[in-house]
Amino acid sequence: MLIQFLLQRYKMKESIMKAHMPKVVYKMHRENFPEILGRATEHMELVFGLELKEVKLSGHSYRLVNKLEIPINRSLSSGWGLPKNGLLMPLLGVIFLNGNCASEEETWEFLNILYVYDGRRHFIFGEPRKLITEDLVKEKYLVYRQMRNSNPPRYEFLWGPKARAETSKMKVLEFWAKVNDTVPTAFPTHYEEALRGEEERARARAAARDGPTARASVRSRATSSRSSHP
Repeated sequence: MLIQFLLQRYKMKESIMKAHMPKVVYKMHRENFPEILGRATEHMELVFGLELKEVKLSGHSYRLVNKLEIPINRSLSSGWGLPKNGLLMPLLGVIFLNGNCASEEETWEFLNILYVYDGRRHFIFGEPRKLITEDLVKEKYLVYRQMRNSNPPRYEFLWGPKARAETSKMKVLEFWAKVNDTVPTAFPTHYEEALRGEEERARARAAARDGPTARASVRSRATSSRSSHP
């Protein structure tokens, strides 16, 4: 109920008054409102890429801010003005954390935690299966393919070329860590892999921009990013 209320305010571009939010939930649950609000805001960020931020000038209201790292394609926007690719960052995280390749079973298990179910229409995302196996694949954010030597056929998800171009493993890991209230280094193996990816991207940018003379400084710049994550 609280999530529906927040999304409605976002759609209408209206302020979210602190005093109004507890009244949205049943009276019997209002004593647990801080916990309910915490779970709702976590869900909003993970599923929709929206962060609830206090309006400092008034101190009496909130606003929802789009936190998605990936640009929103109009073809992937819902009638609510919300990004239908809001699921993409967490999906990329699941793929990354499962060895850069997530089976369809692992993917749906994760989506079920977010109350997104195969065969059940979602009020924002529409038909989830179409979204992740057709729309996001067509936009080249995901690759959906049959697993090798699977009989009967089983399928898996990988990052698509557009995802690799528009975001990075480090950004996805930072997103995943924030949602889990931790830091990227809490996932040491994946952090090292993400760091190597940052170094490779830095080398590629330097080579394209400055040629061979810039390569000597790339390693030091990439290595300095280690200090930015405690």
